[in-house]
Amino acid sequence: MERKIRFVIIGSGWRSLYYVRVARALQGRFELAAMYCRTEEKARRMAAEHQIRTTTSIAECMNCGADFAVIAVTKASIAEVGLEWLERGIPVLCETPAALDIATLGRLWEAHERGGKLAVAEQYTTYPAYSALLGVINRGLIGAPDCLNISLAHEYHGASLMRAMLGIAADTAFAVSAKTYAFPTAETLTRYDAYDDGRIADKKRTVAAFEFADGKVALYDFDSEQYRSPIRKNTIKLQGSRGEIIDDTVYYLDRENQPAVSRLQIAARTVERAYDNPNLRRIAEVTDAGFEGERLYRPPFGLCGLSQDETAVAVLMRRMAAYVRGSGGEPYPLREALQDSYMAILMREADESGETVRSERQIWHEATEKKEERA
Repeated sequence: MERKIRFVIIGSGWRSLYYVRVARALQGRFELAAMYCRTEEKARRMAAEHQIRTTTSIAECMNCGADFAVIAVTKASIAEVGLEWLERGIPVLCETPAALDIATLGRLWEAHERGGKLAVAEQYTTYPAYSALLGVINRGLIGAPDCLNISLAHEYHGASLMRAMLGIAADTAFAVSAKTYAFPTAETLTRYDAYDDGRIADKKRTVAAFEFADGKVALYDFDSEQYRSPIRKNTIKLQGSRGEIIDDTVYYLDRENQPAVSRLQIAARTVERAYDNPNLRRIAEVTDAGFEGERLYRPPFGLCGLSQDETAVAVLMRRMAAYVRGSGGEPYPLREALQDSYMAILMREADESGETVRSERQIWHEATEKKEERA
């Protein structure tokens, strides 16, 4: 039996606990060696609340035999902390985004080019439902996708999905325009609390248009309430020359050029869990996904009581271990993660300036050019 995947967590916030839950649900596969906290007080509290080993010692983390370190600190600190642990000789799986500015994205690529085992945990394409949807898209029933309306995930997550659904390479030039609006919206659910008093607050919605050099277009639309609110639905509309996909339904022409309609079938079970947090107490675990008789998804770890996000994280952790141990490639190619963050940075720039912003060649784009030269 393959030895357990052993890891440490650097950070103790909301995202760090996804990795704690994965390790708890899959104890035969993953082992959390320690969680690094900045203060003794935080370390004691996290240990008591989650029954995990915590430490304030960097040396202890380095000497515990971990396959890699998960960097789950604030967005502004992820890249710098990741580079610090990489310099200590520990392979690094960073939470998203890769970085918040272009210069730091370049530093991450340079560390990668020097041989550092550095990856970003961009998990959305490994969500059970989205990975199954990508399987449908790749069947080619609607022809080559060329126009996408996407309202599923914010900024860099949205960029990852739009490029995957449209088949956009990480070195494809683009122009982006964007604007953010504020609309009164009933608050229903935050990361930690549920509201049922009908309170209203202004919530931001960003609308952006990405025009790619190959002629494809992605129309991005995301509301700050959308991840958790039951009154804000995630949706997509993907069009190609022979049909379109709207959410889970495919409209296309068959081989005889006759119209056909099929649905992506996703089965899930409700799992009740012992958490006070309303986001964690009851989750839907995807058990199966198929399309026209083809099975596109089966639980990679069996039924284990993990949400889609937690399952996606576990898949990336398994890939990271294979990458570190030399038996697999990058869990999510770094150049893809850098491009996702680059697209988010330029979208924010377009939003703030009110101008259309055009991409420029970046150092991680050279990877494609070098590969083509060798071929």
